[in-house]
Amino acid sequence: MKQNVQHQNKYEMDMCSGALLPKILLYSLPLMLSGILQLLFNAADVVVVGRFAGNDALAAVGSTSSLINLLVNVFIGLSVGANVMVARFYGAGQKRELEEMVHTAILTSLVSGVLLIFVGLLLSRPLLLLMDTPENVIDQAVLYIRIYFVGMPAMMLYNFGSAVLRAVGDTRRPLYYLSVAGVINVVLNLVFVISFDMSVAGVALATIISQTISAILVLVCLMRTEGGYRVSLKKLRIVKDKMLKMIQIGLPAGLQGALFSVSNVLIQSSVNSFGSIAMAGNTAAQNLEGFVYTAMNSLHQTCISFTGQNYGARQYKRMGKILLICQGCVIAVGLILGNGVYLAGGTLLKLYSPDAEVIAYGRLRLFYICTTYALCGMMDVMVGSLRGMGYSIMPMLVSLTGACLFRVVWIMTVFQAYHSLEALYISYPISWLLTFAVHLLCFLILYRRMLSKR
Repeated sequence: MKQNVQHQNKYEMDMCSGALLPKILLYSLPLMLSGILQLLFNAADVVVVGRFAGNDALAAVGSTSSLINLLVNVFIGLSVGANVMVARFYGAGQKRELEEMVHTAILTSLVSGVLLIFVGLLLSRPLLLLMDTPENVIDQAVLYIRIYFVGMPAMMLYNFGSAVLRAVGDTRRPLYYLSVAGVINVVLNLVFVISFDMSVAGVALATIISQTISAILVLVCLMRTEGGYRVSLKKLRIVKDKMLKMIQIGLPAGLQGALFSVSNVLIQSSVNSFGSIAMAGNTAAQNLEGFVYTAMNSLHQTCISFTGQNYGARQYKRMGKILLICQGCVIAVGLILGNGVYLAGGTLLKLYSPDAEVIAYGRLRLFYICTTYALCGMMDVMVGSLRGMGYSIMPMLVSLTGACLFRVVWIMTVFQAYHSLEALYISYPISWLLTFAVHLLCFLILYRRMLSKR
């Protein structure tokens, strides 16, 4: 069945016909630029803090990232469910279903954001204490998280709204909106931290202001579009069957992300045991890694949207081609950017801190993570393909076993026996390789079964 949606504007994309590689590149490059741009602005946060507020403030901001991901990933996962279902209804040309799904997703984002405000305010200090956050860092870390979580409704709205736009092929307008908000974020960072001496509070405040701006821009975009995914505030309601479908795909994805964050929280706790200097080096390296991961993640998101639209249009054979192209692209991106960041690591880390010991700790992490990062991208693209096909519980279970549980066991055994950062970091590439292999086997079985029933 061919896609029968009439395209209303130049931003939408028919993913169900025509050559795949040009469309995948056209779709993924704005996503890649959006992610890298966002990280540049986040890096500005870290650089400003490290340069003008000291190593303790840098460690405080860095030590919160895994905890923040732990608390928000369940809800971010629901936006993955929204992306898959909007792409499917769009590809199938089911306009009424599409409209109900979009309005359900937008209202869900706002409700989720409000809930997260209370989660962040109540749980930040107890969880940071469980992570063995050092005394000289914890007060600033708690302050950062509490301010950051006040902006959760805006963050959720932007993520869900962007997921809707991605599902119909629009990755350019979110890039434009992010550019505007990001510039404002950098300016406010400089003003709050340098001029007003607000340290981590200034960085957090700048972040939530810029997130609010990006969320408003996405919402206005959805309200003004002429497509079937147009948002009307009067129509905002949660349609039960659409909510259930979004949860069916999104909740396992969110739980996977949250439980992945549990392993990362354990790893962060292990890093914390080496002191604030090691924490600062780890923070700077993580920030650099984020550029590589985000570039690769654009292929993961591309695979979800393309697979979802083609599944809705019953173009099953194209789904296998989509996976192969996305895997080729993610391997190239991972190898080139990952090794590039490692080779330039000494110079790049100086941007975050001039401290030689901080730089040494950062280079150690980059060696183990960045040079093998393509494996992570390969794993994520496999997950994207399976989710686009509508399977979410299976990749969740595989990922939790192959990566999350593996890392927890590793920390409790190998890391305890060889208490070093090297023993800690090597667990990443091993877990990526194991998980990719099992995901690939699952895809081959399910894909063949799908083609046989066609």
